[in-house]
Amino acid sequence: MNLLQDFGYKQSAIEKKLSDVWKSLFEGSARERVYFEDSAGAYILDTDSDEVSTAGMSWGMLVAVQMNRKDVFDKLWKWARTFMYISSGELKGFFSFACEKDGSVKHELPRPDGEENFALSLIFAGHRWGNGTGIFNYDKEGHAILKAMVHSRHALFNKMNYLVRNKVDENNSDVSYNLPHFYDMFSMFCDPKDEQFWSKAAEASRGFIVRASDRKTGMSAEYVDYSGAPLSVKEHGTYFSHSYVVAANMGLHALWSGDFSEFSAIARNLISFFDKTETGDFMDYLIDGTARARKARYQLALASGVAAAAITLERSKEPVKPADLAKAKRAVKRFWNAPLTTGKKRFFDNSLYFYVLLMLSGNFNVY
Repeated sequence: MNLLQDFGYKQSAIEKKLSDVWKSLFEGSARERVYFEDSAGAYILDTDSDEVSTAGMSWGMLVAVQMNRKDVFDKLWKWARTFMYISSGELKGFFSFACEKDGSVKHELPRPDGEENFALSLIFAGHRWGNGTGIFNYDKEGHAILKAMVHSRHALFNKMNYLVRNKVDENNSDVSYNLPHFYDMFSMFCDPKDEQFWSKAAEASRGFIVRASDRKTGMSAEYVDYSGAPLSVKEHGTYFSHSYVVAANMGLHALWSGDFSEFSAIARNLISFFDKTETGDFMDYLIDGTARARKARYQLALASGVAAAAITLERSKEPVKPADLAKAKRAVKRFWNAPLTTGKKRFFDNSLYFYVLLMLSGNFNVY
């Protein structure tokens, strides 16, 4: 599905934008790029915090698979495996959440989105390129991460409700870490003994995302409890940052796992809420749509998430009303016309932009 082409964008322009954004992020100037090579391989720099996170590294590996850049993938994986992998102790098999640029560990406790993305990117790499030896036996490495996620003493999922934790030591969740479309893939590729677990996790996560999303605006808070209710404002219980990724996740779910009617309703409400609002006017919000007294920190990321919601709407089995289709097209146009971010905030903004661009252009595939 190439939604951009379906909405009237020329394929030559789509291919040029894909190439331009990749070059900006991976080969651009010091104010553009987030990919840096060193003697140990390569890392993705989270420019906001000036650190190397598992979120960034695994994002880089996942998009490298999609772009067929094995060279980039291997350099990122080598760096992550060298500096971030925890080889002993109770957290063995996981990855330290963040390192300094020199590879020294900054935050050891893992965050689940890193492991989720590492596992899927490695499995896809094995399927697309074949397996090598050692750490480049992609399938073996990916399946080892899946095993740790489920069976470690510090499992990344709550075994009572099958929901992913926000952090390995917390009993709440980040809605954006809930990836039912990934779990659908894991249930197909995992050890047969874990197939039921991943199927239940996918089902639980779909329901959880629905519970966490406001019925009128489609927004969900960054951090929520297991009922789906936002934590306090001080505890990131607002529509901010990671919240924007949720719509992108639902878009990819529509591409890989098919229509889920509740997600289509959420997407329609989210697109409608932000319809005709310019990117530069996006604010921070409570999930009921109440604007807070400050601009959104990552306005391009917010625009990207809303554009991805158009995929969810378009994949709906129910006919899409002309008015809703027009709003979806405006959301995609706003995304298409938005310039990339430069400077300190560029990693989060531009990484989600490229992720969504791959989806909208039909270049985010299962391998």
